[in-house]
Amino acid sequence: MNGLELARRYWREVGAPAMEAACPALRGCLAAGLVGEGSECLGYDDALSRDHDWGPGFCLWLTQEDFDIHGAALQAAYDALPREFLGFRRLRESQHSQGRVGVFSIGGFYRRFLGRENPPETLLQWLTTSDQALSVCTNGSVFEDGPGKFTQIRERLLAYYPEDVRRKRLAARCAKAAQSGQYNHPRCLSRGDRTAALLALGEFVDHIQTAAFLLNHRYRPYYKWANRTLLDLPLLGRETGTALEELAQCPPAERQDRIEALSALLIRALEGQGLTDSASDFLLDHGERIQETIQDQALRSLPLLLGE
Repeated sequence: MNGLELARRYWREVGAPAMEAACPALRGCLAAGLVGEGSECLGYDDALSRDHDWGPGFCLWLTQEDFDIHGAALQAAYDALPREFLGFRRLRESQHSQGRVGVFSIGGFYRRFLGRENPPETLLQWLTTSDQALSVCTNGSVFEDGPGKFTQIRERLLAYYPEDVRRKRLAARCAKAAQSGQYNHPRCLSRGDRTAALLALGEFVDHIQTAAFLLNHRYRPYYKWANRTLLDLPLLGRETGTALEELAQCPPAERQDRIEALSALLIRALEGQGLTDSASDFLLDHGERIQETIQDQALRSLPLLLGE
């Protein structure tokens, strides 16, 4: 059983009755689910995941008013829940990952990851909100949401970036992939600086991965799970993810051909979405072309490399 299904059953069979007994006035006035950090929120937890921060548990989200009145009582009821369920034991949270489960205000939960209680409102706010934070806020599952406020914010985030922001981010990622992989990686190797070449390669992988997520209108998760998620994306996913795995394993002398092949793969996908008409094989040129298609003048006038 994976962690998300364990959390769902723990809520329905143990948590919901206990919370209703503790605060009957709140039944139907809260949201419950499992969203946030942790491999179980992505559905990728396995036996290795179970050595820390794993086990039966869930999140409860309340309006600020209800949290101020009932939050402490609900948290006390949550803390009193049995630590073992279906043969799985709830593990003590590690020092650096506290607050993954328990009782939260809706605004406080989103503020923790986004730095704000509501979805970004302006294009610049969207541009400066990290895709990893947005992934954390939109993964997992909401088991029930009587008032609907938590889900309302979540659905706005799931609707993805405004199109001009998606294009600005794509333009920057293309430019940086060209800079790191097509330009700096071979230069570093030519100078005999393998450490710098390895750093350039890592940057290239990051930018190519993120560009693929942008093409699929999906937020890129924490780097540890990015390639695992990439493999499941419908556009470029399996092909790009497999090619990146092969790039990671090949000797330095063979990297550049693979870098160019991955760049060509991305260029074809950009052309397929009508984002570029450049005939160049250098990703920087395509980044510039994408930026020219942005409708918002203020966003279009920002430096090309700004947009992560």
